[in-house]
Amino acid sequence: MSYTPLVENMIVTENLSKSVKTFDGLLTILSSIDLIIKSGESIAVIGESGSGKSTLISLLAGLDTPSTGNVYLNGQLLTAMHEDSRAKVRSTLIGFVFQSFQLLPSLTALENVMLPLELSGDANAKSAASALLTRVGLAHRMSHTPKQLSGGEQQRVALARAFVTHPAILFADEPTGNLDSKTGAHIIDLLFELNSEKHTTLILVTHDKALAARCGRTIQLNAGQQVSV
Repeated sequence: MSYTPLVENMIVTENLSKSVKTFDGLLTILSSIDLIIKSGESIAVIGESGSGKSTLISLLAGLDTPSTGNVYLNGQLLTAMHEDSRAKVRSTLIGFVFQSFQLLPSLTALENVMLPLELSGDANAKSAASALLTRVGLAHRMSHTPKQLSGGEQQRVALARAFVTHPAILFADEPTGNLDSKTGAHIIDLLFELNSEKHTTLILVTHDKALAARCGRTIQLNAGQQVSV
């Protein structure tokens, strides 16, 4: 029976699968993933390397298309959209935090955080970006470029950039993977604080079981199969 999407179910997948052709034949990366993630939930996606975690995130965010199945995002059938439409959904609904920070090296911290707001035509980009950088403890570092910042500071800039558009969904893919344990713990505290304040749906990919335990629910993948929810 087909699922009728409702906005309280922020993400829904039906029989989601992804396969790619290789020299040795068809390689199945994900198989028959069925999920319902409610608005405001915090979800940890765990599993060994190669289990399909990053592929799942790419499919949920519309960065990639499945071989079979559907993804509903905020009630919209993402898998029926062309790339331009998916990009528009991402710009209005989704924030991303990666372990590699992905800041633009020629821009200051303030300019990096302002950028997504400027692209959407927000006249208050500077004040909003300044307020969020202050919130993450970087009021004194706004004029610095990424190379002038430590890894932890760069990740705080990335967090501010992700939250500045008030996304309905935040995808965080191993956000502390390049940080020492103390700095990583501080980043995670900030992530959950901001998530709680903004009522964002959080999808967190991690190898860290203690970190996964802080989320409301865990999705475990094993060789592309969903083994627990």
